[in-house]
Formats: sequence, structure tokens, C-alpha cells
Amino acid sequence: MEICSVCSLPKDLCVCQTIAREGQKITIKVVKKRYGKLATVVEGFDEKTIDLKDLSKKLKTKLACGGTSKNGVIELQGNHVEKVKAELQKLGFNADSIIIKESQGKNG
Repeated sequence: MEICSVCSLPKDLCVCQTIAREGQKITIKVVKKRYGKLATVVEGFDEKTIDLKDLSKKLKTKLACGGTSKNGVIELQGNHVEKVKAELQKLGFNADSIIIKESQGKNG
């Protein structure tokens, strides 16, 4: 059985990810990319406590879109602001800590 290195509990009982998710301050916004294409940018994750690659994979699968994750930011193709917020809540993120920003022009 695997043991978590942070809380010393077995992996199936580990609460580190859950606690980390509740403490995040996440910002969701839509930016205009090349050729007028829209992209949803989700930022504010702590890369040390959240598996960004896994989270972006889950979001891309649920929203049926392409995207990338790097430097603590998840970028999804298309405008998925409300859907992303709903998915993050289902995954255990605190609804009060998810902020939706209105886009301002070309670079958000």
C-alpha cells in the first residue's frame, strides 16, 4: 500500500489534494487569440499541490476541446467559462474561490 509523503496516510485515504483544492484562488477568463479565436484561461493553481496535467486532461475530456497546461495556467480552446466553473466545483474546488473575469480586448 502506498503512503502519502505529506500527510503519512495511505493514498486512498489521503486528503492533501482535497485540502489544497479548497484553498486555491482560481481566475477564469476568456482571451482572444490569433485570428479572432477565443480561449478560456484558468489560472491561480499552486503547482506543488495540484496535478495540473491531470486536471487539464479532465477538463479537456469533459468539455470536448483542445488545450494546454503550463506555468500554473490551463488554456482551453473556445469559450467555456461557466462550464469550467461547474466542472471545477464538481472536482472539489470551492465555489467562492473561483472568480470569473470579464475579458478586456485582445489580451484579456
